[in-house]
Amino acid sequence: MAELTQNPKAPAKVAVDLIKTPWALIVAILALVAILDPGNWTEVVTFAGKALAHTGQYILFAVLLLSYLKATGAEVMVARAFEGRETRMIFLAALFGGLAPFCSCEVIPFIAGLLALGAPLSAVMAFWLSSPLIDPPTLLITAGALGWPFAIGKAIAAVALGLFGGFAVRALMRSGAFAQPLREYKPASCCGCGPKQDDKPVWKFWQEPERRQRFRSEFVHNGLFLLKWLALAYVLEALLVSYVPADLIARVVGGEGVVPIIIAALVGMPAYLNSYVAPPLLAGLTEQGMSAGAAMSFMVAGAVSSIPAMAAVWSLVKPRVFATYLVLGITGAIISGIVFQMI
Repeated sequence: MAELTQNPKAPAKVAVDLIKTPWALIVAILALVAILDPGNWTEVVTFAGKALAHTGQYILFAVLLLSYLKATGAEVMVARAFEGRETRMIFLAALFGGLAPFCSCEVIPFIAGLLALGAPLSAVMAFWLSSPLIDPPTLLITAGALGWPFAIGKAIAAVALGLFGGFAVRALMRSGAFAQPLREYKPASCCGCGPKQDDKPVWKFWQEPERRQRFRSEFVHNGLFLLKWLALAYVLEALLVSYVPADLIARVVGGEGVVPIIIAALVGMPAYLNSYVAPPLLAGLTEQGMSAGAAMSFMVAGAVSSIPAMAAVWSLVKPRVFATYLVLGITGAIISGIVFQMI
């Protein structure tokens, strides 16, 4: 208490942190619409509100599922995927990468622990490439915004990209590349979460007070997190539908050819926000003429280049491995878009 009262900058810092939140951005956007185009304000708010209400059922189920996985300690099952033969590890790492219920800060110590346990870089790369693409909440939110065919296609693309990257790195390592791929890493222990081989999930978590408390805290934390980002996403989608000409979108990333898919991948890498904002925005773009293949390419490329995903890779591996990660990601995004377009 004394420390807080002696720090005159604390209120200012709190105010700055509040301004940086999605809630503040939502208020600012709606205020600008009210000032610059008051006749369209009601339509923008109504569009965003209806879209958010439609996705609400998916948000609730996603938050309950994620809270359950965290409370039970299900992440130890992912660690076991990195035991055994290398080929088996690559397959399981790509599969479990899409199921891992990790936050962005948990990825780094988790991967560091796997590497310390002797997991090969090929399997780690498979996990790294597939993990940012899909997880249970993202799958449900994508289904709510873009439909189950797109969500299932994205999940398949995540596993396929993980396999592609894992076996590509394995081949490169056998030819002599990446002899010393890792930086010197000292975990910050921000979450205290590394894989522990002797741990077991506790599926009946409600029998332990600590796990019940974790379920409640995860439910509140993840619920507010998803709600604020999806509210922002649908406000942005409403602006996109209202103010961006459909023919412009159709000219840039419309059509059935390969070029729009490549453009979408190249644009998606630097422009990506996060896995919760992207589906609603892409729903608006597809309604205005963006091809399904370009949408898939944009989403896959953007997930690989998201800040948490790249930070995890950069902090642990040397630049040449990081560059390989990005090349594999954008190549896989383009291939995923082409295949999804054909299907």
